[in-house]
Amino acid sequence: MSNINVTEAALRRKQGAKWNAYPPNILPAWVADMDFNVAEPIRRALSDQISNSDFGYPLGAKDNGLLALFQSRVKKHFNWDIHESEVLILNDVVQGLYLGISTFSEENESVVIQTPIYPPFLHAVTELSRKPLLQPLVAADEHFEIDFEKLESAINSSTKIFALCNPHNPTGRAFNLKELTKIGELCCRYDLIILSDEIHADLVYEPKTHIPIASISPEIQARTVTLMSASKAFNIAGLCMAFAHFGSSALKKKFERIPPHVRGGTNSLSVAAVRSAWTLCDSWLNDVRTILWRNRNSVSQFVLEEHPKIRYFPPEATYLAWLDLRGFEHKSSYQSYLMDTAKVAVSAGEDFGDEGRGFIRVNFATSPEILGKVLAKVGSALDLLS
Repeated sequence: MSNINVTEAALRRKQGAKWNAYPPNILPAWVADMDFNVAEPIRRALSDQISNSDFGYPLGAKDNGLLALFQSRVKKHFNWDIHESEVLILNDVVQGLYLGISTFSEENESVVIQTPIYPPFLHAVTELSRKPLLQPLVAADEHFEIDFEKLESAINSSTKIFALCNPHNPTGRAFNLKELTKIGELCCRYDLIILSDEIHADLVYEPKTHIPIASISPEIQARTVTLMSASKAFNIAGLCMAFAHFGSSALKKKFERIPPHVRGGTNSLSVAAVRSAWTLCDSWLNDVRTILWRNRNSVSQFVLEEHPKIRYFPPEATYLAWLDLRGFEHKSSYQSYLMDTAKVAVSAGEDFGDEGRGFIRVNFATSPEILGKVLAKVGSALDLLS
């Protein structure tokens, strides 16, 4: 696994947002990029494209083999039977979120969102002039839970979409079969379209498993658009490619009213990278999961042994730690405080909705050495608030 981890010096030579958005004295643990070296088969595939000057227009989705590859992958990994004719390729999952909301609802209609939530959920609803129907997850003894009674009472005639994030960002929940079935049944009862962001599906920790909500029943699938990508699990987000599965021909037909050129196209590098990821890189992904599991445990140890004032549920999925700092001296933004005091960049909890105020999100997908440095800096800054 030594070929996966990279040094801080090597990371600082990169050109991406994670290591360049802040001054060089800031240690980044914010945006959801992993710090690991991309799998060798992916690098080799991209190198071959470059060596062959192969940057022309790629084959279309029906001919490049990726739809069939997506079909076989979700069957193998999630026991989900689909047909490749039910799938479209998009630029990214966030694009799918925006296009889905604009397609399956009208202005001033409402969209269910489970806060705290990945900020584009909030942005998409407000920027498209829809109404956010916020349904906060509730902190229980071991994890965040859904208040189904409150959820059902909030749904009204203007509610058209349930925007699901599963695995959930930032809390790390991998919703179980019972929870997903209840969500699906509610959506069937009230005729809601389910727009399901499942981008972290490959990053679930045992004994939990990822369950595509569309796989539960034909009735639930018929009203579900599922958004998936290789980007998070294989650390290729900048190459931009996502897959949208439509649970009925009616959903797909309505979505396809958006002209293909508005939805965007693929490029030769992303096609090569995704094909390589899904055919040759599962052993790399298993190694990465092992590192993430250990890093997740390091965050838990940091909380339990050094800062028990932090309320923290180890995530069931993702590589994101959602830390409740409200037990410390009040700060209007703990993200700003840690930036100034610890020289560490984390994600601001308030960006995830009002329910995130007092929280931070920490990306632990890095080397154990860099994570140790991040936690030590954060810990020292929190000591000043005790």
